[in-house]
Amino acid sequence: MDKIEHIGIAVKDLEAANEIYTKLFGKPPYKTEVVESESVSTSFFKVGDSKIELLEATDPNSAIAKYIEKKGEGIHHIAYAVKDIKAEMERMRAEGFVVLNDEPKKGADNKLVCFLHPKSTNGVLVELCQEIS
Repeated sequence: MDKIEHIGIAVKDLEAANEIYTKLFGKPPYKTEVVESESVSTSFFKVGDSKIELLEATDPNSAIAKYIEKKGEGIHHIAYAVKDIKAEMERMRAEGFVVLNDEPKKGADNKLVCFLHPKSTNGVLVELCQEIS
């Protein structure tokens, strides 16, 4: 893994959260996007070299909606940048981590993504991200 790519925060209302984080960071999100495969609307903020992703459910049966229902708003996942997501997925499986995806899928911000089950990572949902070239 190369670096922390972003921290994902689950929110009930993306527009209201964007206002809060715009005030917090002193600048608006640099990107908003709907990710149909995950049933979410997202926005991204840059903070130095780091990124914060806000996620709002677009479907009451989505993972984000279920997360908020169970745990409330807050940090949902930490994403790490990788150069070769398929190789990294195989490495994670070989190391005993539970990889939630058979194949990487298209995520937000021009990335291929997959997730590691929190039960295998001390309660933290880990996302692996590879830039789509």
